[in-house]
Amino acid sequence: MGFNEVRKDYLLNRWVVIATERGKRPTDFAKQQRQQTKQAATCPMEPGNEHMTPPAVLVYLKTAKGIKKTADKDNQRRKDWLIRCVPNLYPAFTPPQEKIAQTQIMKTKDLACAVGHHEVLVESPNHDEHPADARTEQLEHVIKAYIDRLRELSTKPYVKYISIFRNHGLEAGASLSHAHSQIIATPFIPRIVREEIDASKQLHARTKKCAFCNIISKEMKGPRRILDNEAFAAFAPYASVNPLEFWIAPKKHQTSLLDMTKQETKTFTITLKTCLKALKDIANDPPYNYGFHMTPGKTAKNHYHWHLEVYPQLTIWAGFEKSTGMYINTVTPESAAQSLREKTLSA
Repeated sequence: MGFNEVRKDYLLNRWVVIATERGKRPTDFAKQQRQQTKQAATCPMEPGNEHMTPPAVLVYLKTAKGIKKTADKDNQRRKDWLIRCVPNLYPAFTPPQEKIAQTQIMKTKDLACAVGHHEVLVESPNHDEHPADARTEQLEHVIKAYIDRLRELSTKPYVKYISIFRNHGLEAGASLSHAHSQIIATPFIPRIVREEIDASKQLHARTKKCAFCNIISKEMKGPRRILDNEAFAAFAPYASVNPLEFWIAPKKHQTSLLDMTKQETKTFTITLKTCLKALKDIANDPPYNYGFHMTPGKTAKNHYHWHLEVYPQLTIWAGFEKSTGMYINTVTPESAAQSLREKTLSA
């Protein structure tokens, strides 16, 4: 009898059991029916219901001269929009009403004020235009809106990190079914990203090389490669926590979405759509979360590398995972990559 493998994350002090001895095929997770995300009787994200949300901080309008970027003003709501970004009605972090010092935010070493921003980005006027099936042009608007909000929120002196993430499906935490993402700006760098930054900084000090550049180069030559093109690489990480988990990273060293060129933005859009469509086809539109890991500042410019992590929610973390911080993945990253790779090639 053989043994399962226990693998350590590239940078984090996190271990994952890769259950090769009781492993499942990626297609084993394809359910005939899934629990549907709640759809409000009157969806506040639908066109015509703009009055049900706070005034938008960013609106994309289609004009004869191209896309016009604006915002709701004087409590008026813009109509005929392509993208809307609005403050969350129930924010986890809220902006200060007046200038606030860092010492006022961090009250003690274990207590802080939840100063920041919490926004909802409505990805399309069409209710079901999720990334796997979205028109490429519309999905590119979504990515560009991420960049616009990242650029704006990065200027706030009390903001130290901006998390851009998406919850797809009820089991992944999506409270409404209309296609949308969320953006949360916080007054500190969250633990996982901080650990990645610190570990990559230590490696750079020793080798003068970026840890992620090394990871991408290695993964593109091995069995966990999903796809790569002129600008981006998609792969199943070596110590994947979730079945069918994959990451997308720029081949060129970049620290945030702000570093992308217009052409790279277009290429990233196509890469993201292709990978999410492959995931949908394999597992029958599974619930998933995705989140960008990046740093808005320049202090990590040489050693940190932005990337997107996609976490399909196909298993339930139970007592072992919650009590130990160690995870069990019943699909090997190599098997996940092979299935996703085959789907992207047949697309």
